Amino acid sequence: MINVRKNRGGSTGVNIDMGPLVDMVFLLLIFFVVTTSFVKESGIDVQRASAATAELKQRATIMIGVSPEGQVYFEGKQVDVRSVRGLIERALAENPDGGVVVVADKASRTGAVVGVMDQCRLAGAKDVSLAASRAEATP
Repeated sequence: MINVRKNRGGSTGVNIDMGPLVDMVFLLLIFFVVTTSFVKESGIDVQRASAATAELKQRATIMIGVSPEGQVYFEGKQVDVRSVRGLIERALAENPDGGVVVVADKASRTGAVVGVMDQCRLAGAKDVSLAASRAEATP
């Protein structure tokens, strides 16, 4: 049976409590921010050398670029080779498990690339790699 007296006095609005919804949205936001890994680019466009044995690296979070002229770039800024060690030490302090990838142009000098890789290892980086494009193996 319907209670007529209750509905006569006016309409009682239905209230939706938004508190739990807002809490859930914030929890999801925090979850996605914590689980996202941020990759810092080297800040330079290079023509990578190609290699048939190139492998995809999953945990490369620190990238350093070397231009054809031997200039070194870190996070979009040109840096001196001597400052690479300090920059890598600081980046490894933020992410100790991160690997370093040297993105060198195929026309860059070997001495500049080896100097950058040496500074990375002196900074304590255990995993230093050289970026290359994947080429098809020719039989």
